[in-house]
Amino acid sequence: MSTQVYDLEERLLEYSARIIRLVERLPAKRSSRHVADQLLRSGTSPLANHGEAQAAESRDDFIHKLSICLQELRESRRWLILIRRVPLMESCRDLDLVIGETEALIKMFAKSLITTKSRRGS
Repeated sequence: MSTQVYDLEERLLEYSARIIRLVERLPAKRSSRHVADQLLRSGTSPLANHGEAQAAESRDDFIHKLSICLQELRESRRWLILIRRVPLMESCRDLDLVIGETEALIKMFAKSLITTKSRRGS
């Protein structure tokens, strides 16, 4: 029986790749470019900030860097919802999958922060 190893770094790498592919599919309009630039920044930031968190110098530094990941994911969710609301894309299947993954990652980072903060005094 094999055990599947969970790799958050790999998941964030795939998330960033999905964000990039989605941004590349947005139309070449002024409004789309604005949203694309914002989403590209916020949607790829968690990958880099998670790497920074892994090299944190203290628990408080770790919490700070995880908090940045969470903030960027929440911002990404808002841009993705705006893309769907306008709509800036014709096909919503890929968009809905990315929104779902964003929600899952937000829950994971929020829970990690709660757990880490509760252990702060330990």
